[in-house]
Amino acid sequence: MLRGMALGAAFFAVPGAFAEELTRTPAQTEGPFYPDKLPLDTDNDLLVINDGITPAVGDITHLSGKILDAKGNPIRNAVVEIWQVDHNGAYLHSGTSNADKQDKNFQGFGRFLTGSTGEYYFRTIKPVPYPGRTPHIHFAVKMKGRDKFTTQCYVKAEKERNERDFIWRSVRDEKQRDNITVDFAPIKDSKIGELAAKFDIVLGFTPEA
Repeated sequence: MLRGMALGAAFFAVPGAFAEELTRTPAQTEGPFYPDKLPLDTDNDLLVINDGITPAVGDITHLSGKILDAKGNPIRNAVVEIWQVDHNGAYLHSGTSNADKQDKNFQGFGRFLTGSTGEYYFRTIKPVPYPGRTPHIHFAVKMKGRDKFTTQCYVKAEKERNERDFIWRSVRDEKQRDNITVDFAPIKDSKIGELAAKFDIVLGFTPEA
């Protein structure tokens, strides 16, 4: 019995042994409005284009998170892309329905390359609704040797709109729905009403060592 207990203790001492897999982030459609012409500025600050001095209109949001594998390990060298509508509900796409109202100061698209911690960061605006969709931000994760992974991030406070949204509802697993529905919370002491949102993306694989 003591030998069995020692063996069990040895297993628990091994990093990652029997580690429970995290809830995987569900893949979701890329949608029709991935930019058909990328902006000249594709950095992670969507509020200011190049050296512009006029910021985009909207609730300033600091959007961050980690790209993780199924065991919770950070994934480095992943290119994270986001795209979303501006404050007027217009995409950076020639087919957007209200291009005449487009905020020319909103970048609409950004990229970030993860480091050893798997973290990413964007400065953007809180997403707004547009006809047929609840507020959301599109995400794509690109890694060498793997297919692109796409999903969407939703606002927790938009409960009624989320429940009417056919893409949000398509995720049947409650834990997975919770995974993509995040809090856009006011930042304490921010004098301009900034928000913070944290969205971790858990991919369904463990990279080879």
